[in-house]
Amino acid sequence: MVMSFRVSELQVLLGFAGRNKSGRKHELLAKALHLLKSSCAPSVQMKIKELYRRRFPRKTLGPSDLSLLSLPPGTSPVGSPGPLAPIPPTLLAPGTLLGPKREVDMHPPLPQPVHPDVTMKPLPFYEVYGELIRPTTLASTSSQRFEEAHFTFALTPQQVQQILTSREVLPGAKCDYTIQVQLRFCLCETSCPQEDYFPPNLFVKVNGKLCPLPGYLPPTKNGAEPKRPSRPINITPLARLSATVPNTIVVNWSSEFGRNYSLSVYLVRQLTAGTLLQKLRAKGIRNPDHSRALIKEKLTADPDSEVATTSLRVSLMCPLGKMRLTVPCRALTCAHLQSFDAALYLQMNEKKPTWTCPVCDKKAPYESLIIDGLFMEILNSCSDCDEIQFMEDGSWCPMKPKKEASEVCPPPGYGLDGLQYSPVQEGNPSESKKKVEVIDLTIESSSDEEDLPPTKKHCPVTSAAIPALPGSKGYEKIG
Repeated sequence: MVMSFRVSELQVLLGFAGRNKSGRKHELLAKALHLLKSSCAPSVQMKIKELYRRRFPRKTLGPSDLSLLSLPPGTSPVGSPGPLAPIPPTLLAPGTLLGPKREVDMHPPLPQPVHPDVTMKPLPFYEVYGELIRPTTLASTSSQRFEEAHFTFALTPQQVQQILTSREVLPGAKCDYTIQVQLRFCLCETSCPQEDYFPPNLFVKVNGKLCPLPGYLPPTKNGAEPKRPSRPINITPLARLSATVPNTIVVNWSSEFGRNYSLSVYLVRQLTAGTLLQKLRAKGIRNPDHSRALIKEKLTADPDSEVATTSLRVSLMCPLGKMRLTVPCRALTCAHLQSFDAALYLQMNEKKPTWTCPVCDKKAPYESLIIDGLFMEILNSCSDCDEIQFMEDGSWCPMKPKKEASEVCPPPGYGLDGLQYSPVQEGNPSESKKKVEVIDLTIESSSDEEDLPPTKKHCPVTSAAIPALPGSKGYEKIG
């Protein structure tokens, strides 16, 4: 019965049994026969009979026909009809009339997918629920410049239900899904987890529809080939959310000598910046002693240095938003004490994932972020300052805000008019006659005058040159 089924009936049978129903006819037939040999449940037997009746509605099944499903493989009952008798293995050999690969004679053979041990780098904003297509090499099948590869994947009823229940209606009558079908490309490299990387001149069709890709970045150098930003592709809007119809992906790209690429498809759940912040808080706050030890290390006197650092000033303002820190954090790989706000950092990477420290411009991935316990203590105990100073012993003190410019009293040595005056001591008139030496740098020097001393002018300063100002007794204006 199974041998007489067509592709559509084989797909229905495999889907009913919960098996993968993607592939060519000989693959589907092999899966169905393996299903019969391994374990054939009564419900599967009834489904086979139902499909066979639809296939041959005029033929009636007798008792001998129904007993075929319970016979051991390779045996035939006495007096069984010819069409239902087991087919000899010689007729089922590849290339024969009834062989499972009979369709191959009409189509050129397709290359078998290559599954290297490629591992995709996990993305902080996506939680993987399932692997629909494991990382598969985009192999070059010809010597042509432009290559093409075909892929298929199927969703289980549970996965379809997960996607449909995660639907959210956004403003503007647009709908989005928090559980998505995600397509990723990377280099075919097995030495370490790979980041997203698009092949050149990439075009993707999902179920016959062109898939939108991220736009090209502006070239950094003149004449450089533009590249797309490295990020995954959400193909949920183009996918068939059905457990009975498989999805197809057609990929076109330009081949490069010595460089291969890999494709993979996952079922993921998209996370928000708020969710990642909760997970970061759940990891715990780093002990303040770690930061104190870092402060002491930075302020330790270096015997080879001529300048000794006895204090260290650190701002309590976030370098990203120029606002006071709320959740101070930094990466474990950072060597500085300055922290940035975790909530704002995650929100910026949610829009444009760069994961770069705003203080030192080094990589600061999500898994290396820590919340600084010392800065949490400082922020909770000091609310009226935006800058602090650390001492050699790890202690700290707040820096007073610079809001003293409103005072009218001039500093010593300045008058009310803003001019600088030098004090004249009573009883010492010789000081008032003191001359100030002024060097004129506007005189042009020649080669004949190189050995001569520079011309000097002496400008005597006397107190008689300036009238006394009210409230400025004992001062004279400096010429």
